[in-house]
Amino acid sequence: MNINKFLMFLGIAVQKIDIKEGIISGLGGFCGIAGVYLVSRLLILDDITTLFVVASMGSSAVLLFAAPHSPLTQPWNVLAGHLLAAFVGVSCAKYIGTELVAAAASVGISITLMYLARCLHPPAGATTLFAVIGGPSVHVLGYGYVFTPIIIDTLVILVVGMLFNFIFSWRRYQKYLSKGG
Repeated sequence: MNINKFLMFLGIAVQKIDIKEGIISGLGGFCGIAGVYLVSRLLILDDITTLFVVASMGSSAVLLFAAPHSPLTQPWNVLAGHLLAAFVGVSCAKYIGTELVAAAASVGISITLMYLARCLHPPAGATTLFAVIGGPSVHVLGYGYVFTPIIIDTLVILVVGMLFNFIFSWRRYQKYLSKGG
């Protein structure tokens, strides 16, 4: 196999890059996570929990700012995906005795329910998993985890995504607001 075929196999050769879009996406990610982190620190969590919840939102930031028109980044997907996954994760942590089984079940059930609810959002896999493996500081929140921090962080990242991407006429977020959306 020659190098060009290998690069095609990996998907590298078919990916076009635009430096300007890369920089804009990076700046958006910076703004999104700065907002989530600040709100989390001011309103909600201890140091350890903030780190992991912000990490979950970091995955959402990659999608929201680097692929704002993707079906996986639309508001319903982001909001419902994270909330559904958080609820499932807390339920699995509470009612399944073995952490391994609870962790695996939370991800599997979340994927199935997000699929059925038409709100697939891959970063929600981290949200559900963290509800199970996040330790005592997360477990003590119980179903409060769904609202504080998840709903707050999700709303912050969505608002920042909408405001930031609105600055650029070709990046309107959500897709409905873009030309041809």
